[in-house]
Amino acid sequence: MPTTLDYEGMLRSARLRVTRPRLGVLAAVHNLPHADTEAIIDAARTSLGDVSHQAVYDVLRALTAAGLVRRIQPTGSVARYDSRAADNHHHVVCRSCGAIADVDCAVGHAPCLTASDDHDYLIDEAEVTYWGLCPACRFAA
Repeated sequence: MPTTLDYEGMLRSARLRVTRPRLGVLAAVHNLPHADTEAIIDAARTSLGDVSHQAVYDVLRALTAAGLVRRIQPTGSVARYDSRAADNHHHVVCRSCGAIADVDCAVGHAPCLTASDDHDYLIDEAEVTYWGLCPACRFAA
């Protein structure tokens, strides 16, 4: 798990000022994989004390724009945030409870970026969402 110094380095490398809200939100995203904004706000408030909803939204927007976090929004779900922003991976979502897990590309280096017809686009990311039932929901009575 990254440390405060690691988070400071991430912010500086993205040319973002190091602030308490940015450190708190970045730590929350790393500590709570695929968390929604409310969970991130709660975690940030636990570590920072008083921080406004708007400040967290602003920080999430800045971190996403800087490529430090990835915003995902599976169909029917609120926006969630992922600390794995630097690679092209996918997600599996439970249809019952909404749990989300990371799924690496199936073969080789990001094969899903090779579209059958790219229509002359320069493709740099693909979103694939797998849907099913997580183990807990599959085996629940």
